[in-house]
Amino acid sequence: MLTKLNSKKKKSIPTKLLGKGILLFLSLNIFFAACTSGVIQRDYQGKRPRAEERKYFSGVKKKIALLPFFNESPFESEDLEINATEELRLELTKSGEFIIDPSSAKLFGTSKEIYVGGGLKLVQLTRQAKIAGINFIVFGRVIDARVREKSDEIGIVRKTKSYTESKVEVRVFDVNAGKEIYTETLNGYADDSTYRFFASDREDYLSYRRELLRYAVRVGIRKSIPKIIELASKLDWVGRVAKIIGSKVYLNAGRESGINIGDILKIITEGAEIYDPETGALIGMSKGDMKGTIEIVDYFGTDGAIAILHSGGQVLEGDFVQLY
Repeated sequence: MLTKLNSKKKKSIPTKLLGKGILLFLSLNIFFAACTSGVIQRDYQGKRPRAEERKYFSGVKKKIALLPFFNESPFESEDLEINATEELRLELTKSGEFIIDPSSAKLFGTSKEIYVGGGLKLVQLTRQAKIAGINFIVFGRVIDARVREKSDEIGIVRKTKSYTESKVEVRVFDVNAGKEIYTETLNGYADDSTYRFFASDREDYLSYRRELLRYAVRVGIRKSIPKIIELASKLDWVGRVAKIIGSKVYLNAGRESGINIGDILKIITEGAEIYDPETGALIGMSKGDMKGTIEIVDYFGTDGAIAILHSGGQVLEGDFVQLY
């Protein structure tokens, strides 16, 4: 009898403890879940964390003149010039921030002409670029591009390691300010290992080397894109009054540029050129004065907009416009 009672006590005590343990475990789980999900974390002062500030979005694309690059390296001269230019064109277009002006080369020539002129040609063509509605001129060069190889010394089929590097320079000229705002030299690398017959075809080898050089140049070019986008986002978009017929104002930017019907734009006079009194060098352009505002009411052509006077004084052909 005593044995039976003792056995009952031994069974009842662990059951109670087990029940309390399960309750404690569930309570702790609920507590930690509440602390980690859906609860706003506060600092020691009890303040809510500030939400990340959203980048201002205007939706208007800036027009760029992209000049053909030139190649100073001893390899693949024309091929790398085209490769660098088209890679930059592709990446800038993919960003959705810009429109590449198709007549850039006709208006400004090539990057080589800009370098030979020491940048003076850009300053001289600033007025012409403004009339064309161009905000930035992007140009540059391939400073160097080379391939170094290391091969096994013996064997019909030899393992070859190729080490390719490029050095490109990208520059951006702000037409509205009349000055260069970005210049950077960027390096690109492309390493590869392959097996090649000792007596391999020369044409195949040249084609292989060309692809490596192209890739290294593209890598260097891509490194400039984030910086160009960052700089462009901080500067104002500028358009121009192309024609006035009656009460309608025709602009050189429209649907493709991101101008919307109902947008209010400022009419700005052209700023004055500011020169250094000692050297006579052009420092930049002053900001123009605001004459009034116009409202977008319709589109015309592939990328033009029609506006009417919203407020202010007389609008003239050649006046500049900015988002209000």
